[in-house]
Amino acid sequence: MSLPKMTRLLSRRPLVSIQQQQLPPSTLVPGRTLIQSEYRRPGKPRDNEPPWQKIKFDLSKGLEGVKKHFTLLKNELTGRWVGPEGKPIIEHMLEQNRVVWEFRGPESLQQWTLSSDREIGGQSEIYMELGRNSTTCLLYGTLCSTPPRDGETRYSGYCTARSKQPLASFDRKKHHDWSSFNCLHLRIRGDGRPWMVNIATETYFSHQKDDIYNYFMYTRGGPYWQDVKIPFSKFFLTHRGRIQDDQHPLWLDKINTIGFTLGDNADGPFQLEIDFIGVCKDYAHTEEFAYEKYKRNPEV
Repeated sequence: MSLPKMTRLLSRRPLVSIQQQQLPPSTLVPGRTLIQSEYRRPGKPRDNEPPWQKIKFDLSKGLEGVKKHFTLLKNELTGRWVGPEGKPIIEHMLEQNRVVWEFRGPESLQQWTLSSDREIGGQSEIYMELGRNSTTCLLYGTLCSTPPRDGETRYSGYCTARSKQPLASFDRKKHHDWSSFNCLHLRIRGDGRPWMVNIATETYFSHQKDDIYNYFMYTRGGPYWQDVKIPFSKFFLTHRGRIQDDQHPLWLDKINTIGFTLGDNADGPFQLEIDFIGVCKDYAHTEEFAYEKYKRNPEV
């Protein structure tokens, strides 16, 4: 086709105005506020209650909270004159064993929180109560790996018990300092199932909030108690359940929480009894880190 003929054909085509190219209002992209709203599972009713209606005012609880926080602030200020964490400096230096969690009453269970796949529509159940004579903690329930029929979830079947974040006065974050120890010490009695021990530390960046250090704890089952010592050098770094290539040792002076997760795909009842959870210093263990560290620029 010659160039003059092509020019005449192009000139006959009607020009589309800018107004006709705009999309109708029904096909426009939703607003930013709708995109950034929190995820709501299918079938769950939408919460249309304004946030200011969820605030509950109680004068008596407010006074109790003020008294509690000022008492904590007083203990923090006076404890610094004694030594680290309110202990004499010589006791802090020579300390070889420390019990962090022990279950000797109903108030000890309030330091823990439970979760399972019921939050995503699963059928697993987990409960926590005091054992015999109110001297132990009993974790029990039923594990079910059948995924919910929502068309989205493909995997299911987990139960978790996790300690709460320790708080200082006026709800400031407080961390466990285990830098003087090198092993996690537990006295447990299980049913033969493998549990995953999870330790969460403080992070500097927001994309690291799902980083957790894990290690597997195997219970032997039966009526006998077992003392488990897990070196901190054996914990490996994971992000949302995926093992990371960039491994580094546990940050022992910024421990936030510790937890136990069961997800072995063995449907049925489970049970784990815990006497205490502590930390210890084993002089025979000299390993700094058990895994290869990732180096971007390896030395020649």
